Amino acid sequence: MSYTKLDLLQDLADMGLTGQETILIHSSMKSIGPVDGGADTVLDALMEFFRPGLLLLPTHTWRIINAANPVFDVCTSPCCVGILPELFRQRPGVVRSLHPTHSMAGYGQQAVSYLAGEELHNTPCTPGGCYDRLRAAHGKGLLLGVTHARNTFIHSVEEVLNVPNRLTDKPMQMTVVDEAGAQHTVYMRRHYNAQQPHISEDFIKLEQAYLDCGAARNTKFGDASCILCDAEGLFRVTRHVLAPNPEAFVTEPVIPPERWQGLCTGKTGG
Repeated sequence: MSYTKLDLLQDLADMGLTGQETILIHSSMKSIGPVDGGADTVLDALMEFFRPGLLLLPTHTWRIINAANPVFDVCTSPCCVGILPELFRQRPGVVRSLHPTHSMAGYGQQAVSYLAGEELHNTPCTPGGCYDRLRAAHGKGLLLGVTHARNTFIHSVEEVLNVPNRLTDKPMQMTVVDEAGAQHTVYMRRHYNAQQPHISEDFIKLEQAYLDCGAARNTKFGDASCILCDAEGLFRVTRHVLAPNPEAFVTEPVIPPERWQGLCTGKTGG
């Protein structure tokens, strides 16, 4: 059996979504299973459903834009986070931010204003930037076939909380080429941790905390196991759990439930 666009639209509705949300989707196309029309049908469903709102996908280039290759072209630089974002950024009506390593693409209401100014920031997920801005927009996150290890929003929480040892001290000089071909010189720090380069792999240590406190819930899209998240809720839970030890993701092999049980008496929504 292959899923149709109507099947996928129904899955989104069954999540309790209305289409008017501001929603950031991290995705694995493979996890969805067979779809009539493949990735294009998935994007057709997402763009149709969220047309009244704002659909956001990460279009990161951190894997390929670096000191040896410091030029990011918003129109041509491919993203390194899967086929759905790569095809999405090329679709008519989709806007892509000018962040050289952690760009985001958007479609729908206020996409241009939401993504504006990212070339002015000097960290991957700057406070007040488009990842952190998801909180102010009362936005959602949908982890479509992936875990919190791919949840870039949590990096923005770490930056707001000023968690130490997450970013390089020295920024790299990079060039951003905008839609009109104009070049902008930017300076960008990068994610770094000498003991653990892939810090995001440890974000799954809070998966149960997010579920217990109502900041996230499990759902389905096609064959994919998904996690639907509330941005404000994720922020509150992460801040609460990291308060005694800002580096808990790295220094604690397991974060005990006692760290968040007191917060769960007032659920954060999801």
